[in-house]
Amino acid sequence: MHLITDHLLVGSFDDAQRPPEVIGSLLLVAEELSVIPAARVDYHRIPFREFAKADPIKLMEALQWLQPRVPKGLTLVCCRAGMGRSVSVVMAYLCCIEGRTYEEVLKLVMARRPGAMPLPNLQVAIEQVRHLRHAA
Repeated sequence: MHLITDHLLVGSFDDAQRPPEVIGSLLLVAEELSVIPAARVDYHRIPFREFAKADPIKLMEALQWLQPRVPKGLTLVCCRAGMGRSVSVVMAYLCCIEGRTYEEVLKLVMARRPGAMPLPNLQVAIEQVRHLRHAA
């Protein structure tokens, strides 16, 4: 598990199965996995395909779920290894909700999550999400 910001962490499937007590919200973004969360955890699952291009519609869904939860406490975003899909969702959140630049977010994530591998086409998908949010 890796702390990206004061409120956002990325983790693996193992982390999702046994989140620490301090985690209030858990978003699983692995298409091939599911988890039965602890009753105390606010849980949601969005099925991103491993190694696929970033899907702006799924990113938008993730941001809509995360936006009211992240400011309230620690939120853990997980996929199989905590390196690709979860990192990509957190990057989209930081760009689209917090207004950070892609370059700034990429640098932050790479420093906080060694081995991070954002999904193909993520930067383009983030721009598409920004346009969708602006149009709404």
